[in-house]
Amino acid sequence: MSILPRILVTEDEPAIAELLAYSLRQGGYDPVICASAEQAIVEVNRELPVLVLLDLMLPGMSGVELARRLRGDSRTRELPIIMVTARGEENDRVGGLEVGADDYITKPFSPRELVARIRAVLRRRAPHKSGERVAVGPVALDPIGHTATLNGRPLALGPTEYQLLAFFMGSPNRVFTRDQLLNALRGDHVFLEDRTVDVYIRRLRACLGPESEELVKTVRGVGYKLHWDKDE
Repeated sequence: MSILPRILVTEDEPAIAELLAYSLRQGGYDPVICASAEQAIVEVNRELPVLVLLDLMLPGMSGVELARRLRGDSRTRELPIIMVTARGEENDRVGGLEVGADDYITKPFSPRELVARIRAVLRRRAPHKSGERVAVGPVALDPIGHTATLNGRPLALGPTEYQLLAFFMGSPNRVFTRDQLLNALRGDHVFLEDRTVDVYIRRLRACLGPESEELVKTVRGVGYKLHWDKDE
């Protein structure tokens, strides 16, 4: 299983799909190619990606209809969507945005621009999945290098502890329930006991060392949060 952020590419032209996939790999993402909207639905149901690149003109169900379905489902309502299409007329762009797309890229496109647009959308929606370095107080995380530091000191994190820290860093000072944390770690189709997250929290605190109790706080009756006071 890849540790890189997973991006779903819905594109029926093989040459363009391969260019998109290559650009995403170079940008530090894990592309999953789908040639139709129907195949994309299967992939989304199997595992949520961090973002969907969506062509408007697809065989069978259109990209607009797929975007409408994703926005109409509570499970995928907040899933970032970028339209990638040869149809650059104003009506097409407006139509894509009106059904819930976060951005719109017209073919032909620059691979650098594509990755920049993806990172811009993810910075707004999920900073820890943007592929860029994230810092919260004394903690810094490099998603591409899959490394983290505390006050400049490298942290020896296992894969689960790294995922947990990255998720917390996407929303510092926000309290997450055990269910929310487990879904972020294992996916929303895998059942685990909610108390399992307590074990992961203990492991993360052990990796963080003496400062862990101030950084990862327990909110009684609710869950946990990554605490950062900007005034400290």
